[in-house]
Amino acid sequence: MGSFRRLDDIAIADCALDVTAGTLDDLFATAARALVETMVDPATVPPSVTRTLSLEAPTLELLLFDWLSELIFRKDAAGEVFPRTEVAVCEQGAFRLDGRIEGGAIEPGRTALRADAKGVTLHQFVVERTPEGWHARFVIDL
Repeated sequence: MGSFRRLDDIAIADCALDVTAGTLDDLFATAARALVETMVDPATVPPSVTRTLSLEAPTLELLLFDWLSELIFRKDAAGEVFPRTEVAVCEQGAFRLDGRIEGGAIEPGRTALRADAKGVTLHQFVVERTPEGWHARFVIDL
C-alpha cells in the first residue's frame, strides 16, 4: 500500500499532500485515502455504500485531478465519503480509471469531521514515475 504525508510549508490555508506508491493503481487509491483522511476519520464512516465509476482524461494528471474532484463532489452532493477504494488505471488512447468505492454517509454524531474539502487545485500538481514507483503532489482547497 502506498503512503502519504501532509506538507505544511506548501499552502497556508489549504492542505498539500505528497503521495507515493509502487503502482499507478495504488497511487490513485492512496490519493483517495489521503483525501478522505483529510476530510473525516475513516473509522467513523459506516461501510454501507458501494459504487463503481469510470473516468477518462487525456493525461494522468487530469485523471487524478478528476478522480479527486469526483470524490469531493460525492461528499458535497450526497454527503458520502469513501475510505476504501479499488482502482484500475490504464492507457487506451486516453487514460482511463475504473474504480470501486466503498464507504457511507456522513452521519452527525457518528462521523468525526476533520476539514471540509472544497476542491482540488492545480497549484504544484504533479504525477510522475520515480525509480521506486509513482509520486503525486496535490493541494486541496479547504
